Formats: sequence, C-alpha cells, structure tokens
Amino acid sequence: MYSLILIRYRAPLDVIEAHTEAHRGWLRELKARGTLLASGPFVPRTGGALLVRVPDEGAAAALDAVRDGDPFFRLGLANYELLAWNPVLGREGLDTL
Repeated sequence: MYSLILIRYRAPLDVIEAHTEAHRGWLRELKARGTLLASGPFVPRTGGALLVRVPDEGAAAALDAVRDGDPFFRLGLANYELLAWNPVLGREGLDTL
C-alpha cells in the first residue's frame, strides 16, 4: 500500500530547523528500509510531505510507526495526516522503486 503523509509544523521555523537533521536522519533510515520513496518540504516551508510504501496487511499500524518514529512528531513540533493512497496512473513506475 502507498500512503501520503502530510506534515504541518506547529512550531516556529527556527525551532523546526534546530531538529531538521534528526528528522532527515530518520528519513534516511526509512529510505534505506525501502519504506520512503520521496520526501520534501512545502514551498513556502510550512511543513512537508512523504510518499511511503507499507505492507497491505497491518498498514495502519505501519503508518503509525512511521509517524511515531519522526523526531518532529515525538517532540510535538508537527501534526501528521496519514492518507492511504491507491495510485492508478503511474503505479507501475512506483512499484519499481
């Protein structure tokens, strides 16, 4: 299953920036495991988005675990919206990532 995770900051940008390297380290771990396909900040920088792939079985728990592992979430710096996503066009390209 694919999912979009929308992240919206709850703290001023200078506070976010103080924890950005820890957040990006977490993203690198997700990428190495094959969970994270793409990520990046919004423009203007009010948050960001992740495109992830999790197993179909237990998808909700897997998405919760992705969110719960993020330092931004653990520190209460951001809100998360976890959206299960069924790509119709272009799925074959995603499946090869």
